[in-house]
Amino acid sequence: MSKDYNLEKRKYVIAGFICVIVALYIVRLFNLQVSDDKYKLNAESNAFLRRTIYPARGLIYDRNGELVVFNQPAYDVMMIPKDVTSFDTTTFCTTLGITREQLREKFAEMRDPRRNPGYSSYTPQKLLVHLSPEDYGRLQEKLYLFPGLFIQKRTIRQYNHLAGANVLGNIREVSATDLEKDSYYRRGDYTGDLGIEKSYESYLRGVKGEEILMKDALGRIKGKYEDGKHDVAPRSGHNLNLSIDIELQEYGERLMTGKIGAIVAIEPETGEILALVTSPSYDPNLLLGKDRGKNYAALVNNPYKPLFDRALQASYPPGSTFKPTQALILLQENIVTTGTAFPCAHGYNNRGLHVGCHSHASPIAVKPALQTSCNAYFCWGLKNMIDKAGTKPQDQLTKWKDYLVEMGYGYKLGVDLPSESRGFIPNADYYNKAYRNSWSGNTIISISIGQGEVLATPIQIANLAATIANRGYFYTPHVVRQIQDTVLPKQYTTRHTPHIDKGYYDIVAEGMRMAVTGGTCRGAALPGIEVCGKTGTAQNPHGRDHSAFIGFAPYHNPKIAICVYVENAGFGAAYGVPIGSLMMEKYLTGSISPGRQHIEQQMLNSNTILYSGVKKH
Repeated sequence: MSKDYNLEKRKYVIAGFICVIVALYIVRLFNLQVSDDKYKLNAESNAFLRRTIYPARGLIYDRNGELVVFNQPAYDVMMIPKDVTSFDTTTFCTTLGITREQLREKFAEMRDPRRNPGYSSYTPQKLLVHLSPEDYGRLQEKLYLFPGLFIQKRTIRQYNHLAGANVLGNIREVSATDLEKDSYYRRGDYTGDLGIEKSYESYLRGVKGEEILMKDALGRIKGKYEDGKHDVAPRSGHNLNLSIDIELQEYGERLMTGKIGAIVAIEPETGEILALVTSPSYDPNLLLGKDRGKNYAALVNNPYKPLFDRALQASYPPGSTFKPTQALILLQENIVTTGTAFPCAHGYNNRGLHVGCHSHASPIAVKPALQTSCNAYFCWGLKNMIDKAGTKPQDQLTKWKDYLVEMGYGYKLGVDLPSESRGFIPNADYYNKAYRNSWSGNTIISISIGQGEVLATPIQIANLAATIANRGYFYTPHVVRQIQDTVLPKQYTTRHTPHIDKGYYDIVAEGMRMAVTGGTCRGAALPGIEVCGKTGTAQNPHGRDHSAFIGFAPYHNPKIAICVYVENAGFGAAYGVPIGSLMMEKYLTGSISPGRQHIEQQMLNSNTILYSGVKKH
């Protein structure tokens, strides 16, 4: 009998078909039991409620142990939508003092996947946030009327001082981006936003705990599962001790009221920032509670940009505060010595190019040039360096820039706060493109006096003052002095030493001392304290010149180095010098001497925003 080959083939086809069906069932069963947690969540949510216990966020103290930021309890209304069997909206709204329309909007927001990505009816969802203690008490008494709802306790920040908002930052609800970047977070969590709340978030936030509660068939909480055997206790965040002197910070913000600009004060021997003032600033309490979003939007739209941290983010022409860097470079490169003198016939005059200057003795050497802030001296010095015989301007400018980078210009210093800017120091490629490879010292002469293309942030300018105060080294400026149970990151304890001989720093420091005893910084003189300083009047193409000052004190064993930058305020001696001297006196002595209190009142009451050109809407 012959074989039926068609029947034989059909047998394999049927067997293969059965195998495919079985495989599909296996895949589906695997998906239901292992991959898809919908049914698992459903089963667990019927019997248990897993409630997150949020840790206490780390406290923040100033350098003297003054408590600056602490925690207060806050309460959010959470909902497991699947467990909501009935809902007495009238009683609920009356209890919390809201309207039905507001409640409907909250429901819509909670269920909208665009505003609440990853929404699930099986997991806790946030319905209302930041209940007042009174609302919490009223709702707690009636919570049994609202199955599926519970109250989640959290903490919000509170401030003992209305200063330092730019340093402290704030906290906000996590975004979709935060959830993607860090598995620590869940929807509805909070994270640091701006300031040290952001840059030290991993230290401050702590470790979340969890408690497992049992529910009955009606969804009511019956107590802890196995007496809390499986609960996990939270771990509080690390406390921070700032380098900021909060009283000095407050004083600086008062002095800068009615002005646009910044103050940066540094302890030279450690790099610790004593004050970091940006003006205008804002009350940190504005970014707390239910009105955070509305207040944040108002700050963003404020024409004076209070959220813009000018101490770290503003790039200004440094003006004559830049001249100490030029003196150091010229001395190190042997372009000048202490005896080298250049003429100043009311300015720099060379081949038809004129850069103005004020009246003083001529010719002039490096120390009196710093004392009188002579433009001509530094113009001649840069020209002689860039156009040095036997060299190329491109190579000489590269040397020039390399020194400045070592001093902390042109790149971010690495301050432990977010959003630091780098400023700008031009290089040879920049000028090759701008002038088609045909340029000389005269072409770029304005950079010698901190004008032209040169831009710097107040923190960089203050860091130069600290470097000169230390006679040749600096530590990366930082606002956190100590982290509880943790060592400070190494980058803030590493010394940076530019390749400039210490003796040249002594020369520059002496020139800055002469500026206070008989030069452009006479207004910085303090009774019984040897102050060193340098004024800066930075040209501003958009209005009045900017007023700037750098200085340090005392001359020997300095305790404070400072930069003051006031936009549209005129000469450096008009605002930069008096504000800088008041800050130094306040820090070093704790008060302002009677003979200088009239200067203090003048600075406290003055207003230069009028000259900013900003139109308030």
